Amino acid sequence: MREVLTYTVDELLPYINWIYYFHAWGFPPRFASVAYVHECPGCWATWRGGFTVGEQLRADEAIHVHREAQRVLAMLSSRGIGAASVYRLCRANSDGDDLLLDGTRLPLLRQQTPRSDGSPYLCLSDFVRPVSMGEPDTVGIFASSIPRYDEARAMVGDDDPYGSLTMQLLLERLSEAATERMHRHVRRDTWGYAPDEDLATGELLSERWQGIRPAVGYPSLPDLSINFLLDELLDMSAVGIRLTESAMMQPDASVSGLMMAHPAARYFSVGPIGDDQLRDYARRRGMPVEELRRFIAGSRGSEK
Repeated sequence: MREVLTYTVDELLPYINWIYYFHAWGFPPRFASVAYVHECPGCWATWRGGFTVGEQLRADEAIHVHREAQRVLAMLSSRGIGAASVYRLCRANSDGDDLLLDGTRLPLLRQQTPRSDGSPYLCLSDFVRPVSMGEPDTVGIFASSIPRYDEARAMVGDDDPYGSLTMQLLLERLSEAATERMHRHVRRDTWGYAPDEDLATGELLSERWQGIRPAVGYPSLPDLSINFLLDELLDMSAVGIRLTESAMMQPDASVSGLMMAHPAARYFSVGPIGDDQLRDYARRRGMPVEELRRFIAGSRGSEK
């Protein structure tokens, strides 16, 4: 099944991970707690008092950053600008280091560097039922973005670099929040493998839910060209995403990836990719080695 979900800013507020927002401004995680403080002078003063004298100036900056974020979110809400996700639940099996998704073959990469604890080399296909078992499994695929991204960016003038960065960071957080809300809906309702899940906001944002949601371009899924395959299965244009020749998603505030339910599934880094593995992967992807090398080098998951 395939479904497109749209969300308002107000619907996404509980799903925003403020730790990442404040990290982008250079704040340690504890300063992000200002996002959960009642917005009145007394509450802010109490929160500020929890820091050392030397940290209180930084706390004042965090209050300012959060107030500005709330102002921009209110602007977006008043214009009806929100985020959207498209997902598809695919009939799936693993075939070696490949996934079979509704008849489409999705080659993957396996770790090659020995682990210090002697644990096995992992590939995402390990968490999906092998085709040799003769019984199908399920894998979800998704993409999220801001359909009215250009309109949102135009709300801040080019002569306001601080406001422009605030807007960009919030649009990224809203896209991620839409993904979080969509994934919760999938786990509890449409896929329904965790119908009784009842996680508090902190637990949800700490990914205490069953399964994993690896994103394209990150350590376990470092090949950006996977976006082309996902686009064929999803039609990312449904949420305003277009792909460049280098498989980058536009708008920038977009995310795509897989959803896996296996209780033992965990995140990992593929790590350095040897020439022999790259040649094998290129053969399975049906692409030239050097072309694939560029897609992997451009990802967030590449390692020098």
